[in-house]
Amino acid sequence: MADTKEKILLTALQLFARDGYEAVSVRNIAEELGITKGALYRHYKNKRDIFDSIVDRMIQIDAQRAKEFQMPTEQYDKMSDSYANTSLEDIEKFTIEQLKFWTEDSFALLFRRMLTLEQYRNAEMAELYSQCIVEGPVSYMEDLFRELTKKGVLKEENPRQLAVEYYAPLFLLVNMFDNNRENEEYVQILRNHTKRFIQNHKK
Repeated sequence: MADTKEKILLTALQLFARDGYEAVSVRNIAEELGITKGALYRHYKNKRDIFDSIVDRMIQIDAQRAKEFQMPTEQYDKMSDSYANTSLEDIEKFTIEQLKFWTEDSFALLFRRMLTLEQYRNAEMAELYSQCIVEGPVSYMEDLFRELTKKGVLKEENPRQLAVEYYAPLFLLVNMFDNNRENEEYVQILRNHTKRFIQNHKK
């Protein structure tokens, strides 16, 4: 039963990423799997239930990855000490791995494509896209850089400006990958960027 539920989830994500969430029906998902709608409903209440499970999975993956790379797993107001104790080395390593994650991990890649497709058609998707891929990561980096500045690790500069400067190449390279698939080159470009950024802004 668990295998069937997982297959439904992954198949739905594949269809959402290809055709867009709004265009895909429960019938489409069931037909793709070769099962009846009734069989699908034994695992998920409706299409929204499937979508919510996809988002929950993404949140869990994100938290697990942050923990793995010794990065804060929640927002600043819930664990400010973790932000204060994160090193530049951990941030640099995590940044490189985020490029690989968003372009190589099949679940993350499909999730990102789904949000990219739907952000102009659905306000909720637009907000989710912003929180996962645009504003959320920038705010995360802003909190980290603000704490590093307080500790005297970074020069006294506007943390928001630093966050945008630091994150912009990662965002751009992730989007460039969708057209060119040159991941190794992009990883090296990003690695060079992070090193130069640290050299320029570290005290």
